[in-house]
Amino acid sequence: MLPRFRNSTLYLASLDWAVDMTRKSRRLVLIAAAVGMLGLAAGLMMFAFRDNIVFFYGPSELAEKNPGPGTRLRIGGLIKPGSIVRSDNQRVDFVVTDNKTDLVVTYTGQTPDLFREGQGVVAEGVLATPALFKADSVLAKHDEKYMPREVADALKKQGKWNEGGQPPVGKP
Repeated sequence: MLPRFRNSTLYLASLDWAVDMTRKSRRLVLIAAAVGMLGLAAGLMMFAFRDNIVFFYGPSELAEKNPGPGTRLRIGGLIKPGSIVRSDNQRVDFVVTDNKTDLVVTYTGQTPDLFREGQGVVAEGVLATPALFKADSVLAKHDEKYMPREVADALKKQGKWNEGGQPPVGKP
């Protein structure tokens, strides 16, 4: 039986009793119920996303977690030197490593400009087998010393740049 309101009194017909509620207390109950529902919804969302909040997994973390084949995720690490193999149809095979564990990645498409051996990479795709990752997209990462060529050229013209990325000694 649904509750009904009559002159600021809540009647629960099935229980045959009434609760005297003012407009202020009804509003307070409504707000408390809304906040509770929002909290429950936020908790359920966090529980559902508990594994997907991490930006990417390293090869060692992936080996520990051992997700099943067909799991969609992101992996990240360094491209192992000597591991890049390019085919005619834009297919690229390479190995992502964290210097503990290696993972073979296959990708079909154009690679980013910064994609090279020893460089950081993040690949998004599907784990085909525990040792093979099929990437849909590949992002090349750069270190904190990276600077666009135009900015580096402008600093060189001003005499405030050296090849190590630090300003010359004696100059601010």
